[in-house]
Amino acid sequence: MKTSLLTPDKDPMGAAIADYYKNNRASKLRVFSSQFDEDEIPVPQLFRTFEEMPSLEQTALNLAQGRILDCGAGSGCHALALQQMGKDVQAIDISPLSVEVMQQRGVKHAYCVNLFDENYLQKFDTILMLMNGSGIIGKLENMRDFFTKMKQLLNPGGSIYMDSSDLRYLFEDEDGSFLMDLAGDYYGEIDYRMQYKQVKGEPFDWLYVDFQTLAYYASENGFNARLVQEGEHYDYLACLRIK
Repeated sequence: MKTSLLTPDKDPMGAAIADYYKNNRASKLRVFSSQFDEDEIPVPQLFRTFEEMPSLEQTALNLAQGRILDCGAGSGCHALALQQMGKDVQAIDISPLSVEVMQQRGVKHAYCVNLFDENYLQKFDTILMLMNGSGIIGKLENMRDFFTKMKQLLNPGGSIYMDSSDLRYLFEDEDGSFLMDLAGDYYGEIDYRMQYKQVKGEPFDWLYVDFQTLAYYASENGFNARLVQEGEHYDYLACLRIK
């Protein structure tokens, strides 16, 4: 799994976050994939308040306790909401531009860190992986490394709250059947590349995982998985704990 940090010239999301924070507006944050048509991430959504967050995210923030780690924190919207609740949170991101914005917005403990850096060995009671948080795992083949890292970071009795989506709806036929190549790669493994103005990012892998598959890999790696809440469109929030 990649353990590097981004540089400003390869950080389109960070550039969009910094632009929006400075000017209260931003251009298109474009998203490309070999599997789908070009898409766009609405940058203002990255600055949403607790009241504007989806129910799954609100639930996760309410359940988070103890010393909390917010992974891939972006503009810091979750960390700020947790601080307003009086909770102890550390926010990390691989984007220096995003971390700078978090610090300017008032996130007390915001650091430019890669979650999978072997030297990052702090301890937490809750680890939050929100906004399709399973994505940073990249591929199913990385599950073992992911759970190994989680064991290093979690205090005894600690919890991971992760949201994701089951992309099977993209393969649903009119009669309700699903047309998927079972011999091919897992259908939730997506490749992405982003661009903001002239800033082009490198391609990266992103994982959307259905709950049953997540629960299987969790069990294989010494974790229990519990379905906390289901969203309105094949999305869900899961809680993972060491057995």
